[in-house]
Amino acid sequence: MPEFLLRLVRFIGRLIVAAAAVAGLAGLFLALLVLTDGARSGLAAWLTTLGAGVAAALWRGRRRTWPGRLGPLLPVIVAAALTASVCVPTVPTKRRYPPDLPFVATQHWSLATGSRVAVYHYPPARDVTRQPVPLVYLHGGPVRGISVIDHRFLQLLARQGHDVYAYEHAGGGRSDLLPMDQYSISRSVRDLAAFIDRLDKGRVDVLGFSFGGVVLTRALAAPRVAAQVHRAVIAEPGPMDGPTTRISGHRGRPSARDLAPAMSGPRSTRVPRYAVALGFMQLGLLAPDTDLIEQAEGVNAFRAADLGSDTASAYCAPDAHRIPIEDTTQNFSFSPAASLNIQQTLKDSPSIAPQLKRSRTPAMLMIAECSSQVRQWATTVLADDLAIQRTQYMPGVGHRIWNGLDDNNERACAVITAFLQDKPAPLPNYPTRADIPAFLRERR
Repeated sequence: MPEFLLRLVRFIGRLIVAAAAVAGLAGLFLALLVLTDGARSGLAAWLTTLGAGVAAALWRGRRRTWPGRLGPLLPVIVAAALTASVCVPTVPTKRRYPPDLPFVATQHWSLATGSRVAVYHYPPARDVTRQPVPLVYLHGGPVRGISVIDHRFLQLLARQGHDVYAYEHAGGGRSDLLPMDQYSISRSVRDLAAFIDRLDKGRVDVLGFSFGGVVLTRALAAPRVAAQVHRAVIAEPGPMDGPTTRISGHRGRPSARDLAPAMSGPRSTRVPRYAVALGFMQLGLLAPDTDLIEQAEGVNAFRAADLGSDTASAYCAPDAHRIPIEDTTQNFSFSPAASLNIQQTLKDSPSIAPQLKRSRTPAMLMIAECSSQVRQWATTVLADDLAIQRTQYMPGVGHRIWNGLDDNNERACAVITAFLQDKPAPLPNYPTRADIPAFLRERR
């Protein structure tokens, strides 16, 4: 074999060995991250990995002369540089709250539960009949801020005469963070009750969307909280309790999930530190209160583009190439760790069906044609809440029922306003409880 080929084979062999060493050390680092729960921002795992790598390199080079002993250290240096990026924050570690919106004042209310939440008020328009009962909006999430597209819809409701109040759930948007162990689905319900008490306007109407619909459904199953609700609108709810989270089934008509262009903009998941931390939390390998990243750092790092296809899944397939911008970069806020914590408490919660069957609060259920939610999440609420007076199946929209496209906001507003004012429904009452088997069978 020619000399240059022999050298090439030896070089490739050494390169393979070095790459395997780097990969092995990186794997050891990730395993130690899990075992130590990211202690000291990952430094405990990093220092242990570095020590093990140096020891192994020195052992391999023990019979070589000193210059030759340095060779095995090169993969260790490369691995140390790569894994160190997981330990170094690239965003502020103290919470940076979004600036105030230019079109609505941000108030901060301290609730009896200990939560300090951001509150927004849209008074009724002066040239229309003022509705006597205030309307409280519970947004989706968990632990997201209220998007600009939601604010626009709340303004539309106010123009119909509703006195609209909205607050961002604890930890979301401009609301203060909670200690991680205080995030729970039951805390979210208690915060709603405390907010209505703090509002001090008697019974209120409540519109709950997505996760807000879950909070509202559970509130209707809690007699003390339900007594504070005049009428309830449950829009596109998620699973209401532990047994419901384990239901598998189909979703609505095709969404834009696999059809829409990828979201543009910066992503925290392209940064090694947050890709590892958020990915491992999602997989259950790191706890939401991991020492790898603090809650505030995770909120500061997360970007709208990190939601990926979740945003597209909230729209119908025909809208795939005209999905609106739901929020501004400055206003967007999401706490992935707190969200996972709340979702886990929901999965661990017992059935609320017996309590919900005793609810007497007049309610309406809104279901989207192209919903990305499991259909049985909504039909379970319909079956168990005997006080649901009407269901409105919203054609031509996905999970994001009010989205600013065409006349979707106006149609959603008409449906909500008609129910809250006890007027005839704009759409047929469908599905009813009797329709549920056929509704699911026909994969509506």
